Amino acid sequence: MFKKVLIANRGEIALRINRACHELGVATVAVFSEADRQSLHVRHADEQFCVGPAAVARSYLNIPNIISAALISGCDAIHPGYGFLAENARFAEIAADHGLTFIGPRPAVIAAMGDKATAKRIMQEAHVPVTPGSGVLATMDEARAVAAEIGYPVMLKATAGGGGKGMRVVWSPGEFAHAYATAQAEAEASFKDGRMYVEKLVVDPRHIEVQVLADEHGGVVHLGERDCSVQKPSHQKLIEEAPAPGLDEGLRTRLHQVAVTATRAVGYTNAGTLEFLVSGDELYFMEMNTRIQVEHPVTELIYGVDLVKEQIRIAAGEPLGFSQEDLHPHGHAIEVRVNAEDPDNNFAPAAGTLSTVVFPGGPGIRVDTHVYGGATVPPFYDSMLAKIVAVGRTRESAILRMERALGETRIDGVKTTVAICREILASDDFRAGGVGVGWLPAFLGRRAAV
Repeated sequence: MFKKVLIANRGEIALRINRACHELGVATVAVFSEADRQSLHVRHADEQFCVGPAAVARSYLNIPNIISAALISGCDAIHPGYGFLAENARFAEIAADHGLTFIGPRPAVIAAMGDKATAKRIMQEAHVPVTPGSGVLATMDEARAVAAEIGYPVMLKATAGGGGKGMRVVWSPGEFAHAYATAQAEAEASFKDGRMYVEKLVVDPRHIEVQVLADEHGGVVHLGERDCSVQKPSHQKLIEEAPAPGLDEGLRTRLHQVAVTATRAVGYTNAGTLEFLVSGDELYFMEMNTRIQVEHPVTELIYGVDLVKEQIRIAAGEPLGFSQEDLHPHGHAIEVRVNAEDPDNNFAPAAGTLSTVVFPGGPGIRVDTHVYGGATVPPFYDSMLAKIVAVGRTRESAILRMERALGETRIDGVKTTVAICREILASDDFRAGGVGVGWLPAFLGRRAAV
């Protein structure tokens, strides 16, 4: 086991990793920007290093400063969390070059799965179903030709994309040029990589993902699926749950089998998530996230497995301590993302000082957060303040518990997504289960028209 781990992240995930390390008897080092000097992840780590000013490029993406902090403090491993450098193959390579274990898959696997077009080709070779589309395209004219061949509507995607960035739906040829230019510019700004590819748009599918764990000894298991279909118009997730409601059991089994097959085909190790579009009885591979997911708590609560601890153990060379036959889900879990955003203004991020912060408690409630009364929400980073997770014996009991929990939550000082999430939970469509990715934008449109 490692002696000391540097946590190359901020906010709730940094605090989450810090807790897992301490429970394993591993010392921790926090890095922080000048804007995050008072953050809880900094307070609770054993050592702390400022790695730059508020700007992300000069702090949380500052590889030389982060590696230096790890070496100066005597770390033997780095946990990247999610976002920032978590899926940066070059960062993983540099860490290894300096004798630091990267808590995640090998750099070559990160690179292959991070390039969405390459990942799609690998999955095709492994006979994993994928949506019809192209590889990486050199020009807009090539992309336009592919769109005409596979038929509209299509989805333009940045090959280095993620988090809904660099994506545009194109319904007709007349929209293509503007959509391509906009998506490519967004990809250049977000990832410094403007390469694009085209996929056939599966209209209003469900977004279902499968959690996997794989060790260095050939062990691969899945921990079921999560339904992440409640997404904002920007394609960013807002509510996640596990298991996926209303899913045909045959399709559920096929999802799990395909995910394990894909994981083995890639030669994957550590924790990962395979994301699928599901329409009727068809499933299509979308992408593989080579890191821990924001929504991992819903899986932890129904499977009783600490995924972050498993990441650390796997990276330390330990085999999985369980087989597929040992893993059985119990109950239902729902996660709500509490973001500092204004739902009435297209979910525009909000910044400010939190005058009051009260989170819920009681049976079956988990809150992962890094904020507190008096904390400042800076304008430089992701807007998530907390994840509230409710677990119950049934989906209905989990929903009722979440409604109670959101009713107990009070955050003053910035606008948040608490109220809109309560509206979503109360809606008949959500209660019925099985909504598609287009449901929330339509719900918001109806709401605005009232």
